[in-house]
Amino acid sequence: MRLWPLFPRPALALLWALALGLWPFVALAHDVAAGDRAFVQGADGPAFLPFLYLGAKHMVTGYDHILFLAGVVFYLTRLRDVLLYVSLFTLGHSATLLSGVLLDIHANSHLVDAVIGLSVVYKGVENIGGFQRVGLSIDPRVAVLLFGLVHGLGLATKLGELGLSGNGLMINLVGFNLGVELGQCLVLAFLVTLLGFWRSTKGFARGAFAANLALIACGILLTGHQITRYLES
Repeated sequence: MRLWPLFPRPALALLWALALGLWPFVALAHDVAAGDRAFVQGADGPAFLPFLYLGAKHMVTGYDHILFLAGVVFYLTRLRDVLLYVSLFTLGHSATLLSGVLLDIHANSHLVDAVIGLSVVYKGVENIGGFQRVGLSIDPRVAVLLFGLVHGLGLATKLGELGLSGNGLMINLVGFNLGVELGQCLVLAFLVTLLGFWRSTKGFARGAFAANLALIACGILLTGHQITRYLES
């Protein structure tokens, strides 16, 4: 599929300019910090609060998850809509996070993270009406739920690669998942407040298009970076 049915031609130049400018930041792949990795690998027994903290930290510092959430709530102005879409995302990523670890489901983390990058691209394209230009109709609620499943699988693969101890696994996993939800609430509170303030300004309509192009650029870079890492591994 050619790009210009999705994007007006002048937007393509801006998209690639954004991609080049954002590359140094996106290239710093989001991963588990060395200290946190050592703790998880050494944990043997229930450690609810430390895993709660690690889950919150992973979400708050996980720019791939934050970018997707930003795209999801970008044009949501009613609280009930925010709660609906966030609940669908939460349902999806909680299901695959818990089942992925408990059932020892194996997936390549780079490929999963590449799809997470595509989820960011999807939200950006949807927000600028790109799918409508080519006659595609996608239920955004279903898409958010499905991408939530992928985001949860991404969390599960990272935990699975660390070799979690079976001793206290359930309580530690529940703590981590609750921490992810806590971190998500903090991120959403910031995003919804920031977007609400921005929408009240005269420059929102003009800047919204560029902001979503930046989302698309970040998603493309995330996807390309993870595919490159997969091919190199």
